[in-house]
Amino acid sequence: MVTKTIFACQSCGYQSPKWLGRCPDCAQWNSLAEEAVGGTVTQGRFHALDIVSTDAPQRLSEIETQDHIRTSTNIAELDRVLGGGLVKGSVVLIGGEPGIGKSTLMLQASNIISSNEKVLYISGEESTRQMKLRADRLKVASENLYLLSETSLERIIGHIKELSPHLVVIDSIQTVYTSALGTSAGSPGQIRECAGVLTVLAKSLGISVFIIGHITKEGFIAGPKMLEHIVDSVVYFEGERHAAFRILRAIKNRFGPTDEVGIFQMGSAGLTEIKDPSGIFISHRQGALTGTSVVAAIEGTRPLLVELQALVTRSNFGMARQRSTGFDFNRMVLLIAVLEKNIGLNLSNHDVFLNVVGGVKVNEPASDLAACIAIASSFKEAPIRQDTVIIGEVGLGAEVRSTSQVQIRVNEAQRLGFKRCLIPKCDAGGLKAPPGLKLLPVADIKEALDHTLT
Repeated sequence: MVTKTIFACQSCGYQSPKWLGRCPDCAQWNSLAEEAVGGTVTQGRFHALDIVSTDAPQRLSEIETQDHIRTSTNIAELDRVLGGGLVKGSVVLIGGEPGIGKSTLMLQASNIISSNEKVLYISGEESTRQMKLRADRLKVASENLYLLSETSLERIIGHIKELSPHLVVIDSIQTVYTSALGTSAGSPGQIRECAGVLTVLAKSLGISVFIIGHITKEGFIAGPKMLEHIVDSVVYFEGERHAAFRILRAIKNRFGPTDEVGIFQMGSAGLTEIKDPSGIFISHRQGALTGTSVVAAIEGTRPLLVELQALVTRSNFGMARQRSTGFDFNRMVLLIAVLEKNIGLNLSNHDVFLNVVGGVKVNEPASDLAACIAIASSFKEAPIRQDTVIIGEVGLGAEVRSTSQVQIRVNEAQRLGFKRCLIPKCDAGGLKAPPGLKLLPVADIKEALDHTLT
């Protein structure tokens, strides 16, 4: 076999015969890595699969459609993110920080599915004894759950064909390699080739596949960006490693929505579902607090009430510090500028810290007004009324702008016992106030501060 060397971009998969400092396709710097390419790569790939395509081109009008065959994992939060269950023949990529709970979730899901179907759990990072210890801790003891410690793609394919499982879990794709390439496991070429082969195998045999992927320090799944294009769904497991709550979020899904989230809590017995996340995230409120506001956010179709905490202190250094956790930093800086320009708060010589309680992330603009009020409350040392939920996007002129799905948000606020809800004035028309909840339409930040600060 004749071997040649190419340079492949780890972000987009672009290939160059020589090294380049910047990828001409995706414009990323230092993203090209050297790969050894053999002359029989394609031959080795299809020889391992032993698959010959017999499909012929069909007219669009001749193709019959049918509903996707889904298997419920009986984990409602996971099914929600997948769009209603696991689709037969689909490939799902799961990424997340080390220790966040990816393997735990997959082992728990495998245990439930294996009550009716065969499941093969393949790990390239742990021995079968290590996996058994983790299974005992999670009380996993299904007779249809098979464990395998293997990294060779060719041997993995052989075991899959022999066992014919309903579900296969690969933990993780960075440890799997194929002998058709001369590079080591974890290289961009190996990851791309192994994921491509597993996808073809899943489609041809109708086997569902979960692939666990490592992530880089920037928070992206390690390997070429093409990996996310190959699979059917990409799911991220988020949350602080040392915090109890975990959020499962889909960023790509060919068989369902991409705006749903699943919320779990990590404990000694594994992951448990959070059925009422709003009640969990605001359950520790005691009296009116300075710099603490409640926002009604929307995650997919689910309303979620979370607390925003702000801390504003006079800076003891030459330059004031600004930090955010769970809230977009650039958005926070913009809101601080709006408060200085339009409200007259002198924040330029103060440190500003903004935190979303519970380790969750709030990214939608509807949380702007709650962040502004929390910062102003901490700066003025004025508590915020405890019975108030705040909704609204803030413009550069300090005006409160329209927000989507306001009715769903206010209904959630009423369900959890809040008495007042600040909403954008432009959304007040046609809005129905739930029993016991008073709606307070506001046009700008000044009016909002008058309603909330005590």
